[in-house]
Amino acid sequence: MTDAAVNTFSFKLVSPEKILMDEPAMQVVVPGEEGDLGVLKGHSPFVVTVRPGVVSITKEQGGEEQKIFVAGGFADISAENCTILAEEAIAVADLNQEELEKKLTDLKEDLGMVSGEHDKKRVENALKIVKAKLSAVTGHLHV
Repeated sequence: MTDAAVNTFSFKLVSPEKILMDEPAMQVVVPGEEGDLGVLKGHSPFVVTVRPGVVSITKEQGGEEQKIFVAGGFADISAENCTILAEEAIAVADLNQEELEKKLTDLKEDLGMVSGEHDKKRVENALKIVKAKLSAVTGHLHV
């Protein structure tokens, strides 16, 4: 067994449509509701709510991070496994800043026109996700 294999754990990223990733990882950073959470082999068992944000996956020592935006969900973590059940997942590289900025403008307009708590909450949730996607693309916090 190689040193790299000794330091890896099973990582799965699952969306409602399919299993997006199922392979060994050395480190995963999960955007938890209470803050970012770094996961390494041997992590204590933990279940965490995932907020809209970027999951960073490092597959090998010194390797490049793979960044995937998730729109929320749950992470189930143990010493040998990390599984993220995401509401939506997309590679950060596939996000389009121009389209997201247009969507943000449209949602802000919608928010001013909706009536009723249910509709307002739905638009606010969509705004939260679009802002998080823009932050993932630009590296700047969008409030």
